Amino acid sequence: MGNFLLVLVGLGLLVWAANWLLTQWQKSRLKSVGGEITPDVFEANMRKAQIIDLREKKDFDAGHILGARDLPYTQLKQRMIELRKDLPVYMYDLTGAVSVKAARRMKKAGFEHLYFLKGGYDNWSGKTKKAKQFED
Repeated sequence: MGNFLLVLVGLGLLVWAANWLLTQWQKSRLKSVGGEITPDVFEANMRKAQIIDLREKKDFDAGHILGARDLPYTQLKQRMIELRKDLPVYMYDLTGAVSVKAARRMKKAGFEHLYFLKGGYDNWSGKTKKAKQFED
């Protein structure tokens, strides 16, 4: 039983390490179109960009970066046409991992100026907004 548990933990660590390496490699490939930026750089330049929140609507409604548009990653493929390719796109998710996938998908679709928030919404300390709750 002890050896089995050790093998299981080892496999878990191997999968985690492989995923981390893949994410880092993908980030490095996206530097040609923008890439990961710090919250300070994000905030300083966001007025010149389209800001999209890749989290699901319930998370967006609970709180989002002021000026962001709700465009969940699960709907990105269908709704990408709502974005202009000639303007920078600033995106974020909860931790930053989904943004890398979104940027890769958007780069393939012809977007050239893609930036994602380092550490995601969890790393944001700037202005936020909560969606209004409507009551009957």
